[in-house]
Amino acid sequence: MSGWTTLFYKEVLRFWKVGFQTVAAPVMTAILYLLIFGHVLEEHVQVYDGVGYTAFLLPGLIMMSLLQNAFANSSSSLIQSKIMGNLVFILLSPLSHRAWFLAYVASSMVRGLVVGAGVLLATCWTAQLSFAEPLWILAFALLGSALLGSLGVIAGLWAEKFDQMAAFQNFVIMPMTFLSGVFYSIHSLPPFWQQLSRFNPFFYMIDGFRHGFFGRGDVSPWLSLGVVGGAFALVAGLALHLLKTGYKIRH
Repeated sequence: MSGWTTLFYKEVLRFWKVGFQTVAAPVMTAILYLLIFGHVLEEHVQVYDGVGYTAFLLPGLIMMSLLQNAFANSSSSLIQSKIMGNLVFILLSPLSHRAWFLAYVASSMVRGLVVGAGVLLATCWTAQLSFAEPLWILAFALLGSALLGSLGVIAGLWAEKFDQMAAFQNFVIMPMTFLSGVFYSIHSLPPFWQQLSRFNPFFYMIDGFRHGFFGRGDVSPWLSLGVVGGAFALVAGLALHLLKTGYKIRH
């Protein structure tokens, strides 16, 4: 077990040593979103009875930051190692593909959870949050960060240049995150867009996480758990297969 823990420790140190960029910066971005959208829409939008818009927005911002940074951790680590040529030192180690996967995904979960906790602590004073069902909060935070960490492994293995990674993040991760109900309830959308949103797994992560705070959501948390769990199983299985076959890292 010492092999994967060493790689895990190395990956945690990698983002922690530049914490101002990897942790503080996304927390500041979330605060800016909150100040802008909360100030503009607080008096005009109410999604749930008795819940102000700022309170509704906070869980979405926390989860959005968590997911984006979990993805960024594993994907950036792999693409940097491939381009700089130091991935060969990990390839020379007697680590199995499962150890690689566990270390990269676990470190991505740590970064995502740290950023999410930072956003919560930095913004909780702006609205009164009720932790109605905290187990749902924990379940979706862990499962969501694991899913995006696994997706980051796939993206990091696939990309060969930084612009390919940027394209993946800008044209896949960002749109799916922003169109997942972070800033709105899907019930406020026209019927076509409501149905389209239900094909977005990010929607179920956001909605299930928000359910833990208010005990209410757009869909059942059990449905969200099933969708997110199934998506994680598929993505993790693909990531493990690519690592096992040495996709784009063994020649």
